[in-house]
Amino acid sequence: MRLKTSIWVAAYLRRCQTEGVFGAVRKKGAEEAGSVFVKVALMDGNAMLYAPAPQTVYDDSRPVERLFVPIAPQPVSEPSVEERLTKELRFDPDAWIVETEDRAGRHFLDLAKG
Repeated sequence: MRLKTSIWVAAYLRRCQTEGVFGAVRKKGAEEAGSVFVKVALMDGNAMLYAPAPQTVYDDSRPVERLFVPIAPQPVSEPSVEERLTKELRFDPDAWIVETEDRAGRHFLDLAKG
């Protein structure tokens, strides 16, 4: 059984806080199983956006993990990230948006392999 999204988000923000990275929930989604998008603002007008990994990348022996994929391999402009988030929320209004600020781009997420 997968951890409730609200609990995962709280733990993620705590992790960011312990590393000295500011983070906040910008949009609260479904408590139980909402998807999570993480924006990492680099404080220079650019950002990285991480989305939930497709179900096809999950390991059957570890189905409870939350894996993420970067939307782009390199940072993109914050307006581009915001445009993408708007589209995602139109598609999935139960999604969460978590935003952090870190000049080094640290995200503390488990990324999907491949």
